Amino acid sequence: MEKDTIKLFKCLADKSRLRIINNLLNEPMYVELLSERLGLAASTVSFHLKKLMDSGIVYSKKEQYYVVYGINEDLFKTKLIDLIKEENGDEEIEKERQEQYRKKVLESFFEYGKLKSIPVQHKKKRIILEEMVKSFDFDRNYTEREVNIIIADFHDDFCTLRKALVSEKLLDRDKGMYWRLKE
Repeated sequence: MEKDTIKLFKCLADKSRLRIINNLLNEPMYVELLSERLGLAASTVSFHLKKLMDSGIVYSKKEQYYVVYGINEDLFKTKLIDLIKEENGDEEIEKERQEQYRKKVLESFFEYGKLKSIPVQHKKKRIILEEMVKSFDFDRNYTEREVNIIIADFHDDFCTLRKALVSEKLLDRDKGMYWRLKE
């Protein structure tokens, strides 16, 4: 459905097609009449009508010797929000994309369980920190020394990573004690 919505919006983004639609809103017409009214070549009108039909905006029917084109009024009765929601409906595809990205980042920055370097980009750093925080148990308090030892298993710069875990609200601290926050 996402491709159909994109095709629809692309069709509506053309001035000649909008002029054709406006003429067809008054009454169904054949190519030659549209060509005459718009001052466009019949081949140009036919080209645009094909695009409009592919996107579902226009329909055609044969009447005697002519093919008459009209507007699909049901499409124009659809709320814009419904069209947009359909486009965003593929949450599974988006989740899969995010999971592939996450996997790629982890493969790039970790080698044999050790962090090769701390990512500069926030999104990548967040993924690394989310992976590291899995080493901490929920419902358990850690001393700063214990936190440093766990982080040092990943990377030598445990101070920077400890601060990042706290600032990203993956760990919290109070009076020298640290604990993992629930997501």
